Amino acid sequence: MTESADGAAEPAARGRIFADLTPLRTSPDYRRLWFGNTVSWIGQGMTALAVSLQVYDLTGSAFSVGLIGACSLVPLVVFGLYGGAVADTVDRRKLGLVSAFGSFLLSVALVGVTVAGIEQVGVLYGVVALQAVCFALNSPARSSMIARLLPAEQLPAANALNSMTSTTGTLVGPMLGGLIVGWWGYRAAYGVDAVTFTASLYAMWRLPSMLPERDDAADRKRASVLDGLRFLGTRPNLRMTFLSDLCAMVLAQPRALFPVVAVLWYGGDAKTTGLLVAAPALGALLGGVFSGWLGSVRRHGLAVLVAVACWGAAVAVFGLTRQLWLGILFLALAGAADTTSMVFRNTMLQAAVPDELRGRLQGVFIVVVAGGPRLGDFLAGSAADLTSPGLAVTGGGIACAVAVGLLALRWPAFARYDARHPEA
Repeated sequence: MTESADGAAEPAARGRIFADLTPLRTSPDYRRLWFGNTVSWIGQGMTALAVSLQVYDLTGSAFSVGLIGACSLVPLVVFGLYGGAVADTVDRRKLGLVSAFGSFLLSVALVGVTVAGIEQVGVLYGVVALQAVCFALNSPARSSMIARLLPAEQLPAANALNSMTSTTGTLVGPMLGGLIVGWWGYRAAYGVDAVTFTASLYAMWRLPSMLPERDDAADRKRASVLDGLRFLGTRPNLRMTFLSDLCAMVLAQPRALFPVVAVLWYGGDAKTTGLLVAAPALGALLGGVFSGWLGSVRRHGLAVLVAVACWGAAVAVFGLTRQLWLGILFLALAGAADTTSMVFRNTMLQAAVPDELRGRLQGVFIVVVAGGPRLGDFLAGSAADLTSPGLAVTGGGIACAVAVGLLALRWPAFARYDARHPEA
């Protein structure tokens, strides 16, 4: 994206439709990091499905499969905050390299477990938990690097490209994992995952040193989680990025009800449930593909509010649909709105947070992203039991839109946030 002398977006930026590839063209370091992350996300998606299938083969229990989520959630919440503090203390390149190497070794360990014929579900749970620890250490370090690799005006484009990485992994990884497990077995899926991690390792290896920018080198030893939380407590614009996201994830999270509504509303089966699960991810991917216009938006706070309200509205309308194609359409629209919200929320966290605190704020982001949807699943399931699935979904979408509107009235400065003058 280019900018004129007075800071206005050039027509080229305003007229762009497809994703802005400028960060990939101008920064070899970011290009390697993006490619490595994309490949490794696909590998992780393969492994996630393979582990689920293997646990079910060993136990025949859906509950045992569900425990996989708990095994990853707890380390993500606990080590997400800790990983952010570590990322603000040490060389982020080294932290990213070590944690990515740990994930690589765990994928190799899964290969070894299957080759050795070890059929202990507890071993799989343990590996999943350790993988979550590595991710919780790696993600804050990796996310904190982006603002050091690119100029501020390229951050929205970079975050849109990053959203395509995660959604591609979510869509493509499980599909490839299912095919590979079906053709060659679990060890092949785990082996491919191990190979894909070499791309991420190579990207991290080629990065320059990424020590947090601090005036006093001794302070690097005292980076604490509480300092990050105190900083967040005094920065209303940053708090709003988390609160608005929680409105969407907790109040309007319909995914736990997909198996129910697939049968009750659409007369479908497991395949129908799969379509409903894939629809938001597909919408999020399309939102990234057609994200070129995001670079011309300056009012990032207002964009977040509108995007979250659109998510709530799309979920509410989904709750009223009884035709499958309409349901998929509105879920896809919700996914596209989520991508828009994510792009601007991440950009604000990168642009308005001092470098020495970026890791800790990214750690808080991991905790919110990991815990919010799980809480939303519980709320949606409880509301559906007390009322009906339709009322739970539609009511949740309306509640999301109302809640984000009330937040906007409480903190009106958030809607005035200008990317040219980022204020936390």
